Amino acid sequence: MTTQEILVAAKAAAPSLAAVDTALKNKALTFMADALIEYTPAILEANAQDMSVAKDHLSQSMLDRLALTEARIAAMAEGIRQVVDLPDPVGAVRSKITRPNGIEICQVGVAMGVLAIIYESRPNVTSDAAALAIKAGSAVVLRSGRDAFQSANAIVTALQKGLEKAGLQPQLVQLVQDTSRQSATDLMEAVGYVDLLIPRGGAGLIKACTEGAKVPCIQTGTGICHIYVDKDADFEKALNIVENAKTSRPSVCNAAEVCLVHQDIAKTFLPMLQKRLVADRKENPVQLRLDKAAAAIIPGTAAGEQDFDTEFLDYILAVGVVEDAQQAMGHIAAHSTGHSECIVTENVQTADLFTRVIDSAAVYHNCSTRFTDGGEFGLGCEIGISTQKLHARGPMGLEEICCYKYVIRGNGQIR
Repeated sequence: MTTQEILVAAKAAAPSLAAVDTALKNKALTFMADALIEYTPAILEANAQDMSVAKDHLSQSMLDRLALTEARIAAMAEGIRQVVDLPDPVGAVRSKITRPNGIEICQVGVAMGVLAIIYESRPNVTSDAAALAIKAGSAVVLRSGRDAFQSANAIVTALQKGLEKAGLQPQLVQLVQDTSRQSATDLMEAVGYVDLLIPRGGAGLIKACTEGAKVPCIQTGTGICHIYVDKDADFEKALNIVENAKTSRPSVCNAAEVCLVHQDIAKTFLPMLQKRLVADRKENPVQLRLDKAAAAIIPGTAAGEQDFDTEFLDYILAVGVVEDAQQAMGHIAAHSTGHSECIVTENVQTADLFTRVIDSAAVYHNCSTRFTDGGEFGLGCEIGISTQKLHARGPMGLEEICCYKYVIRGNGQIR
């Protein structure tokens, strides 16, 4: 099917889901999760094809992002089952007031209609987006990157089997078959077919969508995430947080890319950081990109002009020394993409100032930025992480992919 045919089919199928009750949607989701497990061999075979082609041009961290295992597919299925347990936002009364004249005004959740998701080499996005869309009463058109296409296609095939088993139309979850740039443009310009476009990927993809989309679009994902280690930090706590935020999965958007250290502790803390991230790591030591003050204390690579404005998505960390918390906050304001920032300090007043002033979607005190995730936030899974302020911010779950309408009840009142 062409992209246009897929959009037409999604728009035609969407009203059928809007009328479905919670029990049937949950049944469909359960069957979709079961189908992922049942079709695991086929999904792994498809993923092996993607990995074989991608190994020649993707970094190790990006290959890890693309790779699927039985455990990862099981986790995808579990993510769908967690969505089953979440409250249904469709039809939920968000607010209710009774006016002096007796009319009752309710704000009620409604389905968005048709969602379009453009994403790159992360196959798990396929099932996460599909599950959230179905629970939120919307059809979804998925456009995977070329590197993950075979994997995504196998996953969608399984999910459609689950929908069919529940008696729902398979066209509610579809994958665009064209992986050229034209198909992305088609989705960006699909006025009348796409009600909300969500890009998930690198800065280039997100910029292309937010600047070129003619349909409503959410700015998501680019994560130049900062950790500021204050003079009142617990050093062991800080080392654990920086190591986790940088190395647990460096290819994701909530991984730390910049570490700022207060000048009063730099001569003590930076050698400890270099030992933890470089000397002690037998596999994948972190390359430290150092500003002049940091380079005067520890070995590493001199930071280039763009290193404090780069989402590395790799075992690379930009490190700088700042005079105080105020300078750290100024640096973050100048270089952040509005995703996730962290302060490590035992000084509650400094932490309160940081969390109040820093204007990012997620602001942390004494814990890793890696928690910026729909599952970790109790949303089941996520359809993206919004770095803008309207209409959603941070990990986007069911509420953020629904809209609302007003239902007004009266007894003959006139104005």
